[in-house]
Amino acid sequence: MKRILILSLSILLFFACKNNTSNNDISADSVYHLPSQWENQAGQKMKMADLKGKVVVMVMIYSTCKTACPILTSEMGEIASRLADVSPKDIRFVMVSIDPQTDTPERMTAYLKKNNFSGEQWLFLRSSEEETRELANVLSVKYKEISPVDFSHSNIISVFSKNGTLAFQKEGLGIDVEGTVSEVRKQLQ
Repeated sequence: MKRILILSLSILLFFACKNNTSNNDISADSVYHLPSQWENQAGQKMKMADLKGKVVVMVMIYSTCKTACPILTSEMGEIASRLADVSPKDIRFVMVSIDPQTDTPERMTAYLKKNNFSGEQWLFLRSSEEETRELANVLSVKYKEISPVDFSHSNIISVFSKNGTLAFQKEGLGIDVEGTVSEVRKQLQ
């Protein structure tokens, strides 16, 4: 795990050095230095840097999962409900697909609707396999396709500061979300 974190930080530092002239106001270890291109549930293209200035709660899932992802999705909903007093302009709840071939914008939209996740604070993103792997490495999320419709994956919810620095991670399922909620409130200050 430490080797993955060191590798991930090295990648971020590389991009930070490469891009430091245009991003002087974000730290060297910010996820906003990743050059990856993402597509949201509305089919709009974006980069991680588009989330700058917002506290981000992020999880990697896939919409057809029948085991862990529904629990992670429920936990994201619980976190959001405990932060209902926070302005949608200050926070983003981001689900990132580990199955971008299946999770089309239409499927991502349906998934958000099915879970009653609406408003500008909710994003479901997908990208290429390469870009998804890069972000997974930054988040220390491991995943592996075990059949054409199923993946084995880590169960991690991450919190990023307004400048894109990883501030907190909750690993596991069915764990109290209070630590995540507390960290989000801390980052909002």
